[in-house]
Amino acid sequence: MKEIILDTSFILTCIRNKIDFFEQLKLDGIRILIPKQVIKEIEGISHSRIEAKLALKLIKINKPKIIGLPGKNTDNAIINYSKKNPNVIVATLDREIKSKVKSPKLIIRNKKKLEII
Repeated sequence: MKEIILDTSFILTCIRNKIDFFEQLKLDGIRILIPKQVIKEIEGISHSRIEAKLALKLIKINKPKIIGLPGKNTDNAIINYSKKNPNVIVATLDREIKSKVKSPKLIIRNKKKLEII
């Protein structure tokens, strides 16, 4: 089974653009991984951003696998995870992560479509 690791910017942008990424990834048979650091980042902004509140609700409903990654910096933790697991797809909008990750990436095209590159 393919696996995908999601970062904060990807989740929040999908919600802002009304993209049902959970449903689409499940239909494609892809197992969703979310680092604990990403959950903490979303919780940290949930008091001021409505999409963060919605993200937490969707995460609770869809029950993706929550994984603990070593390190305090979320971006570096995702980059290191992808280096150790080169088959994992990385879902991010962060330019730095995209440039450092060699594994496949999931991006948003035209604010509506998800595409693996």
